[in-house]
Amino acid sequence: MFQNKKAVIFDMDGTLIDSVGIWNAVDMEILSRFGRNGAAELSEKQVQRQRDELVRKHQSHPTPYTAYYEDLKEKYDFTISGEEAIKIRYKLAQEMLASRIDYKPGASELLKALKTNGYVLAIASTTKRDNMEVYRTKNENILAKAPIDETFALVYTREDVSQMKPHPEIYLKAMETLCLKPSECLIFEDSLIGAEAAKASGAEVAVIYDKYSDDEREEINKLADYIIDDYTQALSMLEK
Repeated sequence: MFQNKKAVIFDMDGTLIDSVGIWNAVDMEILSRFGRNGAAELSEKQVQRQRDELVRKHQSHPTPYTAYYEDLKEKYDFTISGEEAIKIRYKLAQEMLASRIDYKPGASELLKALKTNGYVLAIASTTKRDNMEVYRTKNENILAKAPIDETFALVYTREDVSQMKPHPEIYLKAMETLCLKPSECLIFEDSLIGAEAAKASGAEVAVIYDKYSDDEREEINKLADYIIDDYTQALSMLEK
């Protein structure tokens, strides 16, 4: 899996860190607080699936999540605008991102081993830059295990590209910046839209298991060059 590779590029949410559940909780709170027409009765799975579908729909929009909330406003008769919902969303999330988010088991150990073995490491995530700043500067779990600034040579976020995943722009831009060919890079992803973006970049794709992507597991695995249960397995593959 790592043979003949010079760089390993990681998605962030759901791939390196356990964070998808946080965003589900935040969206459920907003739907419950400001929505009508059955918004409060939606399950976590329904909320996540709805978000994935609408963000995919609006991937070319300048602010996809604002458009996502405008759709929710229309569907559930929100009492606030999409822009107001976005502000509340990130306010609710800030404390959780700083204190509750952590690397997935074995991720920090793999990152350290990759650096020791001379691989260039990068993050290509469509999370917002403000969220990445929390991970970089405030999240004690990440800072204690593998600080982002010390670990990664490159970090790209939502604001660095015009197209959201599943468009491959963020991966192509990372490779261009690193002056590397797709064949020289390995990408770690967890979700269907992420795996689609990674595959479209021309690089090999390693899919790390995340329970929040189980509904799309078959489609995800079809796109994967490598299917990884956890980072301990990936570390063993590196050490062979």
